[in-house]
Amino acid sequence: MMNTDAPPQSGRLPHLGVLRFTGPDSLSFLQGQVSNDTRRLADNRSLFAAFSSPQGRVLALMHLLPHSSGVIAVLPRDLVLPTLEGLRKFVLRAKVKIEDAGEFLSVAGLHDARRLRPDGYIEKDGVGIAGVNRDPNRYWVVGAAEKLAEQRLDGDVLQADQIEHDWRLADIRAGLPQIYLSTREAFVAQMLNLDLLDGISFSKGCYTGQEIIARTQHLGRIKRRLYRLQLPPGDWRIGQPLRLSDGRAGRLIEVIQSGGGFEALAVLNVDASAAESAAAAAIAAASPVAPTSPVAAASPAAADAPISAAGLPLPYEL
Repeated sequence: MMNTDAPPQSGRLPHLGVLRFTGPDSLSFLQGQVSNDTRRLADNRSLFAAFSSPQGRVLALMHLLPHSSGVIAVLPRDLVLPTLEGLRKFVLRAKVKIEDAGEFLSVAGLHDARRLRPDGYIEKDGVGIAGVNRDPNRYWVVGAAEKLAEQRLDGDVLQADQIEHDWRLADIRAGLPQIYLSTREAFVAQMLNLDLLDGISFSKGCYTGQEIIARTQHLGRIKRRLYRLQLPPGDWRIGQPLRLSDGRAGRLIEVIQSGGGFEALAVLNVDASAAESAAAAAIAAASPVAPTSPVAAASPAAADAPISAAGLPLPYEL
C-alpha cells in the first residue's frame, strides 16, 4: 500500500533506463530523429523530446541531458532496447555510437527544490543535475550508482516502490506524459501536449515523423489532447481504453493511486460528440498488456462501462 500523504521521497528510479549517444555526429544525428532542437543542448540545458515513427506516432519520450560522457536520454527501462534498435537503423554513415548505459549510469529523482536550484544543466564529478521539464520542484540526477549513493540518492531498497510511485504521481500532477511499451505508437506528439510542453521545435527542419507532426499543427486538427483525471477505485492499467460519463473517450497513459482513488493522465477526444466512434475504435484496437507497477491489470468489462471521472487542472493551458 502506497503512502500518499507523506512528503514525496527522493532516490533512484530503477524503472527508468539510460541511452547514451557518443561520437562527433551525436547532436546532428539526434537532430534528425527527435522532435526538439538538439542544438539547444550545447547551451547546457536539458530537453524534452519525442522519437517518432515515419507515420508520426510516438515511439518514446526522452529527457535529453548533455552529460560529459555523451548525450544522455532518460526513458522507461522497458523502452530502452526497442528504442536503441529503432535508432540504430538510422545511423548509416553517421559517426555516432548508441548504447544502453544502464551499467554505468543510474537515474535518481530529487523532489526538494530548497536543496538545489540549478540553472539549466550542471555537472560535478560525473553527476549531472537538471530541472525536470516545466516542474520547478523536481530535478533529474544522473551518475554512477556509487556517486548517487554519496549524495544519499541511492534510495532505500525497501522504499523503491514508494519512490517510483511519488515520481510518477508528480509527473501526473505536472501534466508530463510518459510512453510505455503498452502505449508505444498510439499517439501523435500533440495528443500528448508536447507542443505545450516545449517538446517540439517547428523551426528546426526535417526529422523522422516531422511531416505528420507539422501537418497536424498547421492544419489545427488536434482532435485529442492529454487530460488529468481523478478516477474512482478500481483496477486500472496503462493503455486501457476509457469511455467517460461526459461522452469523451480515449486511453490511459499513466495512472497512480492517490488517496482513496487514482490520479491519471489520459488522451481524450476534445469534442465529446466525436467520442462514441473513437471509443469503439480504441476498445477494438487495445490489446491486453501487462500491468505497470504499481497498477494492477483491469478486467475487460471495465473498458466498456462509462466511467465517472473528475477532471483535474493541469499547470498549463490547453
